[in-house]
Amino acid sequence: MTRKALVTGGGSGIGAAIARRLATDGLHVVVADRDRGAAEALAAEVGGEAWVADLSDTAALEDLRLDCDVLVNNAGIQRVAPIHELDPEDFRLIHRLMLESPFLLVRAALPHMYARGWGRVINVSSAHGLRASEFKVAYVSAKHGLEGLSKVTALEGAPHGVTSNCINPGYVRTPLVEKQIADQASTHGIPEDEVIEKVMLTRSAIKALIEPGDVGALAGFLASDAAGMVTGASYAMDGGWTAQ
Repeated sequence: MTRKALVTGGGSGIGAAIARRLATDGLHVVVADRDRGAAEALAAEVGGEAWVADLSDTAALEDLRLDCDVLVNNAGIQRVAPIHELDPEDFRLIHRLMLESPFLLVRAALPHMYARGWGRVINVSSAHGLRASEFKVAYVSAKHGLEGLSKVTALEGAPHGVTSNCINPGYVRTPLVEKQIADQASTHGIPEDEVIEKVMLTRSAIKALIEPGDVGALAGFLASDAAGMVTGASYAMDGGWTAQ
């Protein structure tokens, strides 16, 4: 029987790389994204289906039931500001999208996984799920909460054959990050390669961006039968940032 995977924020970046990898591994992939064009294009590419949804509208998810065997919580956004200047609604938005929504999706998926006696929850966290940085209070606190959600899911899911893990990337080469590089280079008046090394990767031992496909490969392993004893873990993929 073909297993089904749901990947949120699957229309681009890390989510698209994970969707491609899971499809290559033989899963039927549902690409969830608020961008209809991106979701439908990627779904067509991988032979899956699109689910167009704004996952920050958490009230709409409370009665949801999912029949997926692999759930990848990846959708996210960023807002950067000092705590005393951050708009409270931006804080609430990030927590709805990146913590409350994953909780509701896990809640919706577990009954199916429990009934099957097998399931995989993969939470795309961040190095910021393990460490903090200034001016990212909403993002850092949401990712720290996601870590806790993942571990509780691991403990409750263990008797039912369900695992739950986090992937913790540093800076990944996505369109969003590449735009930040160009903007930072312009702002600081320095070459783009210096932005990567001197601004973004100051804490990383390896001065290079992570490729989305590498994150997809790790997700592919965590979704596999070979990862049945891997649960409650957080996999740092950050070039040595959190080794310090």
